Amino acid sequence: MNNQTSQTPPLLEVIIMYAAVFDRRFPGPSGGTATGERPGHEAAPSNRPKPIPLPRHAVDNHDRDLTQALEHRPQAAGTARHLAQVTLQNWRTDTEATDAAVLIVSELVTNAVEHAQAPIALHLHREPTGSRIWIGVTDGGPAPHQGPWTSSCSDDEHGRGLTIVTMLADTHGTHPHPDGRTTHWARLTAA
Repeated sequence: MNNQTSQTPPLLEVIIMYAAVFDRRFPGPSGGTATGERPGHEAAPSNRPKPIPLPRHAVDNHDRDLTQALEHRPQAAGTARHLAQVTLQNWRTDTEATDAAVLIVSELVTNAVEHAQAPIALHLHREPTGSRIWIGVTDGGPAPHQGPWTSSCSDDEHGRGLTIVTMLADTHGTHPHPDGRTTHWARLTAA
């Protein structure tokens, strides 16, 4: 490992800044964890700050952030895919990274609709250098019962989402919030 692992990555600095501005308080460490690290990539620190809060929706060539509330229904995955596709194209992200990011967004939003409570929000962040994309889906915490898709499909149609995320992302993880919300996130390299 290199000696940069103890430093705060630029993405975390941006998230901390937005959290402090929108929350009007200074964020402190919380108990998030990183999982699914691919060989050769550093995991995100375990004290991941609170993601950019709702509401915020901005997409243009100069913005590096998107946060959009999504309806807690099956169509949310399609809406999120479209938002991610348009945003990443506006950021001039290469086709391979865009396709991977859109698939990750789809899997994370589908999991939120199926296994978590409302509200749901999609977060996209492009690092200032444009070399990495951070994807987050925040939900209202675990649902008391499974969504309608669980009973509508056979067992072999479920359980592949996080495997797909692990294969496509450099690293991914989960950040629980003190208020019961959860952010499932992934980071990938973009050219």
